[in-house]
Amino acid sequence: MKITTREVPPRTAWSLEQAGVHPLLARLYASRGVRNVDELDDSAAKLLPPTDLLGATQAATLLADAIAQGQRICIVADYDCDGATACATGLIGLQMLGARADQVSYVVPDRAVHGYGLTPPIVDMVRAQGAHVLVTVDNGMASHEAVTLARAQGMRVIITDHHLPVVLCDGSFSLPDADVIVNPNQPDCRFGSKALVGVGVMFYVLLALRAELRQRGAFDAATQPRIDALLDLVALGTIADVGRLDDNNRRLVSLGLKRIRAGRMQPGIAALFNASGRDPARATSQDFGFALGPRVNAAGRLAEMGLGIECLSTDQPGRALELARQLDAINRERRELESGMREQAEQLVATLTPEGDPPAALTIFDADFHEGVVGIVASRLKDRLHRPTFVFARGQDGLLKGSGRSIPGFHLRDALDVMSKRHSGLLKRFGGHAMAAGCTIDEADLLTFEAELARIAQSEIDPSLLLRELSTDGALDAQWFTAETVSALDSAVWGPGFEAPLFSDEVEVLGQRLVGERHLKLSLRVQGQARDGIWFGHSEPVPSKTRLAFRVSLDEYQGRQRVQLVIEGSAD
Repeated sequence: MKITTREVPPRTAWSLEQAGVHPLLARLYASRGVRNVDELDDSAAKLLPPTDLLGATQAATLLADAIAQGQRICIVADYDCDGATACATGLIGLQMLGARADQVSYVVPDRAVHGYGLTPPIVDMVRAQGAHVLVTVDNGMASHEAVTLARAQGMRVIITDHHLPVVLCDGSFSLPDADVIVNPNQPDCRFGSKALVGVGVMFYVLLALRAELRQRGAFDAATQPRIDALLDLVALGTIADVGRLDDNNRRLVSLGLKRIRAGRMQPGIAALFNASGRDPARATSQDFGFALGPRVNAAGRLAEMGLGIECLSTDQPGRALELARQLDAINRERRELESGMREQAEQLVATLTPEGDPPAALTIFDADFHEGVVGIVASRLKDRLHRPTFVFARGQDGLLKGSGRSIPGFHLRDALDVMSKRHSGLLKRFGGHAMAAGCTIDEADLLTFEAELARIAQSEIDPSLLLRELSTDGALDAQWFTAETVSALDSAVWGPGFEAPLFSDEVEVLGQRLVGERHLKLSLRVQGQARDGIWFGHSEPVPSKTRLAFRVSLDEYQGRQRVQLVIEGSAD
């Protein structure tokens, strides 16, 4: 592992500090590209306007007409946390803006039965509900056949998505023939944030709908519905879907966190905090990524995402808590299943790499794997081995369903696109992003897929990228090892593209022991002072003198708080 230190533009850091930013935060923000204090303004007024999002105004017009005419609107969701929060945002928001409860419904595919996204069988389910308008959230860009079918059956189709459109062999884009497409990543869309996730797109459609209804005289600026009440859902979905925290996404998440900390949140969000044992008054973006998000995702992996959507959209606190506890139980089952699969996968990797040097990309399959958690296992293996990794499981239809995770410098979806062009028919379906993608193949084609993925990775990945690199913020001065500093860091918004602070320093190891058989407890001397440290999931001893990368957290025990180092890696 290589530990590096981010560069800090000194003039920018000084300018931020002079503007009143905490000295440590000024340094951290400057190293992450913040140029002036205005970029840290997280007020709603600073959000990009919905008029910039191609298709949002047209979608608003169509939805406003449907509400006025009493037409039924059905939302087709996705079975991950982004899709669930986007669906809940749509359900609640449309009713806030005048739709009757019986006008709005939803359908969510079952991962094992229907596969991903809007498909002809899902269209049939929507039509059976008597829907006049079909709205996708977090899916639809690749659903050409299903969109055509829905429109042939007389439905109006609005696609709200953030995934990349299908690219044809000549480099042009293939878009489904929907009435309206709202997607910042579609051609000709000039929206300033290409990192908006599915729930963010749906929220922007609601902003545009509110503006349309205001123009029609349904209400004025003083009496208009406060759809900012949905920002806790937007924040959860954005972080859970690993949306890059550009300025706009960071504002959306910050606004959502402020509402939660103030106790103003949807009943489902409050229930998920309760079920996960987290304190909403001290909510952080890490709570979304490591506590709430996994519990919602577990429903789509092992059960059906209707549980998650009902939890997030109900207005009854008691019902929300009941559903949140069900999601918590499913998540515990998911963790046990994932642990067993990860151990099996690591054994398979060991047989593939007897010399200890893994290939440029890994493809793993076992007949006992559960397709609901292949993505998580792929992510864990990718983190452990620092290689693009695909994990496959056999679906109910006999086909292999794979989920992949990548490393910086290797665009996974583009690799699948190259593969599909070289081997016609190899990929039954595929899609995704640079860092995460999925596909479906015949089991007989597994070896072809494995060889081709490794071949593409070998040719496109610079060998230097295969060495795991931890980018850190350098040493943390002794004056900042305080509870107040940890609280200041925790209160800020961190995530992909705006990574949480990670420090590094040369340390002396005074003592080390295993706790819980899997975690290394450390006594350290850092900058001449004794500190406690913990390295979760690491059981190998470390040298007496080494360079460590670490986060700082508060360890609370018997009413006392102490700053401890949470180790993320070592240069040795």
